[in-house]
Amino acid sequence: MNSYSKKRGIISLILFAVVFAFVLYTAIRGYGYDYSGSISDVKLGLDLRGGVSITYQAVGETPSQQDMDDTIRKMQLRVAGYSTEANVYQEGSNRITIDIPGETDANAVLAELGTPGSLIFCLDTSDPEGSKVMDGNDVSAAQAGADQDNNYVVMLTFTEEGQKKFAEATGKIAGTGKPLYIIYDNQIISNPTCENQITSPSCQIEGNFTYDTADTLASYIRIGALPVELTELRSQVVGAQLGSKAISTSLYAALIGLAIVILLMIVLYRMPGFAASVALVSYTGLIVVLLAAFNQEITLTLPGIAGIILGIGMAVDANVIIFSRIREEIGLGNNVAAAINAGFHKALSAIIDGNVTTLLAALVLYIFGTGTVKGFAITLALGIVLSMFTALVVTRLLIKSFYAIGFKNKKWYGEKKPAVSKNFLSKKNIYFCVSGAIIVAGIVAMIIFGTKSYALNYSLDFVGGTSTDVVFNENRNVEQLETEVEPEIAAAIGSTDVVLTPVVGSNEVIIKTQELTQEQRAALYDMLEEKFGIDPSSITYENISATVSSEMARSAILSVILASIVMLIYIWIRFRDIRFASASVLALVHDVFVVLACYALFRWTVGNTFIACMLTLVGYSINATIVVFDRIRENQAQLGNKADLQEVVNLSITQTLGRSVYTSLTTFIMVAALYVLGVTSIREFALPLMVGIVVGAYSSICLSGSMWYLFKTKIGAKKK
Repeated sequence: MNSYSKKRGIISLILFAVVFAFVLYTAIRGYGYDYSGSISDVKLGLDLRGGVSITYQAVGETPSQQDMDDTIRKMQLRVAGYSTEANVYQEGSNRITIDIPGETDANAVLAELGTPGSLIFCLDTSDPEGSKVMDGNDVSAAQAGADQDNNYVVMLTFTEEGQKKFAEATGKIAGTGKPLYIIYDNQIISNPTCENQITSPSCQIEGNFTYDTADTLASYIRIGALPVELTELRSQVVGAQLGSKAISTSLYAALIGLAIVILLMIVLYRMPGFAASVALVSYTGLIVVLLAAFNQEITLTLPGIAGIILGIGMAVDANVIIFSRIREEIGLGNNVAAAINAGFHKALSAIIDGNVTTLLAALVLYIFGTGTVKGFAITLALGIVLSMFTALVVTRLLIKSFYAIGFKNKKWYGEKKPAVSKNFLSKKNIYFCVSGAIIVAGIVAMIIFGTKSYALNYSLDFVGGTSTDVVFNENRNVEQLETEVEPEIAAAIGSTDVVLTPVVGSNEVIIKTQELTQEQRAALYDMLEEKFGIDPSSITYENISATVSSEMARSAILSVILASIVMLIYIWIRFRDIRFASASVLALVHDVFVVLACYALFRWTVGNTFIACMLTLVGYSINATIVVFDRIRENQAQLGNKADLQEVVNLSITQTLGRSVYTSLTTFIMVAALYVLGVTSIREFALPLMVGIVVGAYSSICLSGSMWYLFKTKIGAKKK
């Protein structure tokens, strides 16, 4: 540290200022002739910009990769007419997802796109497969057009093999008046006749067509000309207005939360707090630049924004650990230079272990999660890596440079006298009873609710069905919804299986029904527009089959279990003591059960973000616990085996108390800003996460050390 001269400090600050300015400029404006790399280049998910998303699954046995590739290519051509940014991609071995961002008339897209099914040409409808002469793979193109008399027709072009089959088929029926049936998904969509055999590679279907009916028939033939038969598993429609509001409010929340955290850091930690604040802004800029740079691989969604904002809060953690260490070293009588070096050195193991365990949770989430949950895992992992970089590299550089140019007085860093141990273990039985009571209350609630319907308030992600999110022009109470709105919905969809849930403090109402067909969805949209003046383009809709919902339920359970096992193994290896690992995992399992109890007691919605919330909680909780255990390990080494074990635990918890409180507070502030300003879907994620942050802090302070102490004295005590 003494070799870090004033000149070197000035040069370092100047170079950092240049890089810092470049990163922020790039994040806001972009660089180069095309101004790439800015926030405007970040690829947004449909929940942020509006549009249509449909997931299909292949019918029957798993198709070959070649067939899947051919199907994707044909579907990509099919949807290109809706948007140049439309995307078709494979999920797993037998699923295909279509995303069409920015489409305003989403229901019309679904109706026209239809459900891709089998297409065959046959001679006898009583035995279609027996009299089949060709199928959709024999048609290379189909489109609406006009003949020389300006009558609308459907023009077909065949493959080389299809041309031969069509010539043979028309030869059999030419001049007989018998039709050639075109059957799509077991329905006759056309039955043309022919006077002469057709041997050319193309032909046209004539009839009393309008352009729309000709185009519809052509689209069915194009869709049917797929190597793989598909069935709809899940579809989602997000209104563009809601998407725009979601991103604006989320970004606004991020800025407010970041500003509060920066102010808090400066007040609490003075000059190091200022350095950390600059590092946090750097972190935010780097996140934006990387998301823009890898926009082909990373799509930013609402849970993704939550992951970034959560990462900002968690980025504070490493800095708080370091600064607390620096203050302790100054309190022990070390000079500032030595304290800075010792602070970074002693904080390193806790920072690495805590962040690696959270990364493991993100990895499990990515592997076993789906859709937006997987996107959340990517942004969370990216945030963790960048937070470590900014704390261990950027903050370190700034603090050393500030010291070198003259900030050498300990008043700029603060001083923490040796902690006076508080007897946390004396109240361990009270802590255990309180936690047990909450968990038991949750279990009882789940049993009671389970006898009536579901133990938890599952969303469609777990039970299947259709959810339609509508913002009415005026507020309606529950009675008005039941008497004025519900009967109209039931009449439109032809079912009384309707549940209306008003969103508190708004005109928004969530309509949950059984899985609706395209016709039912269209009828519902028409009714809402006609009866209540709702703009169809503003309606958010999601349809999930029972297949997908059951998979998501299994994924949620498997993810938490695997994350816990992986963390158990990692901590066991790092601390070389199964009791540290067992206490850590038991504390995080406690946190999961407490939050789960809140889901049961308060009937919070259990949806796809539930998985992200639980695994974030797992990673965040164990991060705090590891900091306590790292200090226990250190104090044991310093005080020796003769030290009173209870005093070691109490002292370690006391020494890390400030870190636990401040880190939890800053993270809570970020998520709270998101909850207050966010849209409904993001608030459903933020609320349980806020509870999880409080519970995680509680368990790391009150439970983890107590459980380790019991394991150590009961399991590891030597017999006399």
